[in-house]
Amino acid sequence: MRRNPNHALVKFLAASLFVSGAVSGAFLSSCGQSPSSVQSTPAANSSTVSPSPAANTENRLRVVATFLPIYLFSKAVAGDAAQVDILLKPGTEVHDYQSTPADVKALSETDVVVKNGLGMEGFLDSTLQSAQSPKLKVIDASKGIKPVGELSQVVQTGKEEHSHNHAEGNPHVWLDPVLAKEQVENIRDGLIAADPDNKAKYEANAAVYLQQLAELNKEFEQRLGQFRDRTFITFHDAFPYLAQRYNLKQVAVVEIPEDQLSPTDVKETIDAVKQFQAKALFSESGVDNKLLDGLSKDLNVKLRSLDSLEAGETDPKHYFTAMRANLQTLEEAFK
Repeated sequence: MRRNPNHALVKFLAASLFVSGAVSGAFLSSCGQSPSSVQSTPAANSSTVSPSPAANTENRLRVVATFLPIYLFSKAVAGDAAQVDILLKPGTEVHDYQSTPADVKALSETDVVVKNGLGMEGFLDSTLQSAQSPKLKVIDASKGIKPVGELSQVVQTGKEEHSHNHAEGNPHVWLDPVLAKEQVENIRDGLIAADPDNKAKYEANAAVYLQQLAELNKEFEQRLGQFRDRTFITFHDAFPYLAQRYNLKQVAVVEIPEDQLSPTDVKETIDAVKQFQAKALFSESGVDNKLLDGLSKDLNVKLRSLDSLEAGETDPKHYFTAMRANLQTLEEAFK
């Protein structure tokens, strides 16, 4: 997808998150960055990578997970009982992703697709239709999870359009450890239905991961409990489930234009920071923060980072590493 040369700078600002002191504010980034396609491990560029040659040598169940968080959960449950590949490489912009012929081919050759659901993968239905694989099973990891709509107060800045509005509710459920447990359970049950011979393995693997998620939830409860009612101010509404779970509040500053940053956008952004007494500026992990560095200095706020887990390592343990880093960052920002 070709974008305006100023897009990267704007994404950094639109990706920011401010957290206030007594009424803490936070600006969070948008979900992901560049397109890609099916692979077993992250690739350095966006070219298509076929599944591992060993994928079918043992006639294991072939599974494709749509993007990183769902891959982490699927791989944790499958272990070595199934071959699990990832459709979009970590860091890919999922919301406006356009599928490729390679994606269609990959889905036509797999047994199971695991998706986040809740409208996150807008490209998927048409891709599955093009794959024309009637035996292909689809696991909706968010099945049974009640989505939030406009849970947060919304402050609009810039243009009136928003490029990826979620008609089915906010899809970022994986950032709540309790809802992540439900997603893992859905994936476990779906894999068992597709491959009952390996039921014991899927159950055992899931049980270990579910226990780790329960422990993570306890850590969040204990360490964020003293910061009840603190308010997040976000540009991209990625953390409402986490905020709701731990009695925080999120205010979403949305509709920052992607093509260029106008003086009005800058003014309204600064006004929002002042209104909510922001004490810290958050950017997404792994981005060039030169623009945000300058903005944070101008506003006399500290630049920090929060991770939406749409980029990063493909080891299932990465979920816990990234979420504990987020916990520490929030804890420090709220003090």
